[in-house]
Amino acid sequence: MNRKNLPLILMLTAGAVTCIITFIRRYDTVAKLACLLAVLALFYLLGSILKWTLDYFDRQNEKKRQEEGEVIEKETAEGGEDEEGQDAQNNAEDRKA
Repeated sequence: MNRKNLPLILMLTAGAVTCIITFIRRYDTVAKLACLLAVLALFYLLGSILKWTLDYFDRQNEKKRQEEGEVIEKETAEGGEDEEGQDAQNNAEDRKA
């Protein structure tokens, strides 16, 4: 999943909401800019933390899937023929008969 722009989208959405609220409440220009700067910095940081956390969980899940995949492959190799090999053998026997 593409999360590259997640911090930016979160930051800009929060910034837009802040601009609207400060405009409705009629803040002066310096107060609007101070609030906007604080909100943009805070939500960029939160978005980056969220992105890092989601990427970390994906890496853990991918590692777990690879480990489970290796176990399944080893079991089919050790257990003799797998289902596809048995199906091919049954089809060959059916053709002979």
